[in-house]
Amino acid sequence: MSALQRGYLFGLAAYGLWGFVPLYFKLLEPSSPLEILAHRVVWSVLFLALVLLVIRGWSTLRGFAGQPLAVAGLTLAAILIGLNWGTFIYGVATDRVVEASLGYFINPLVTMLLGVLVLRERLTPAQWTALGVGAAAVTVLTIDHGRLPYIALILAGSFGCYGLLKKQLGLPAVSGLLVESSILALPALGFLWWLSAQGEATAGTAGVGHLILLLLAGAITAVPLLFFAGAANRIPLTALGILQYLAPTLQFLLGVLLFAEPMPPTRLAGFALVWLALAIFTADGLRRARQRAAATAAQAKADAETVCTPEAPSADVQR
Repeated sequence: MSALQRGYLFGLAAYGLWGFVPLYFKLLEPSSPLEILAHRVVWSVLFLALVLLVIRGWSTLRGFAGQPLAVAGLTLAAILIGLNWGTFIYGVATDRVVEASLGYFINPLVTMLLGVLVLRERLTPAQWTALGVGAAAVTVLTIDHGRLPYIALILAGSFGCYGLLKKQLGLPAVSGLLVESSILALPALGFLWWLSAQGEATAGTAGVGHLILLLLAGAITAVPLLFFAGAANRIPLTALGILQYLAPTLQFLLGVLLFAEPMPPTRLAGFALVWLALAIFTADGLRRARQRAAATAAQAKADAETVCTPEAPSADVQR
């Protein structure tokens, strides 16, 4: 199997696992969303530490020492990813998996908007059109719900800001997430201790199977990330961008087909607008990727011809 084929398999595995993760959180009832989040943080620290031990990646943590700006950035990233994890768990626990999937559908559009507002990037007309259609979709869904789809907006906004921050920090994925989880671990442990003192903790009281599922929270968090890293190193960025729609699509299907969440015509129309915006956004990205590839190939051909063409003799030599 070629490296490219392995990359696509890793990508399918990563986004497939993220797509089916609502099934895992549904199995954790009767734990509250905050208790699940706390366990996810604590066991992620232990699992990621084990991963770094296996891959001998502890040396990457030394780069954080003596860098207060990097630590401050990772602290902000920890808050953002904690908000994202907690909101998603809350969405699953309150039977709003469809709305949670919307957050990851519109995440590319939010990321694009952040690029304009924060990085002063310039958008193509097609990208502006996609943003406009996406805004119309949120308006339609707001009318349908009678409120802003706040779960979707928090998920898209927190993950978009998290991705922007991580891009600027430029830190390794696994070690960076380990530091972020470690920052969240102390309040998470404090909350679990408080739950236990109040007699409200479900770990160990809801059966052995439930306890094992809670212990697996670290693996559920880290394994898709490792698959994603393997895919990102092997397949084109455009292909990875298309694969990212697999996770919210699976979540949407779970919400509608398995969890029987309501899908009235107005809500379906709002999702249709989201999918139209993503189609415009993706088509424009593919077009620009082809243009860049063609320009690169043309430049390489021109450089090769320049190297192969002998220089004409100078006038002095001719004389």
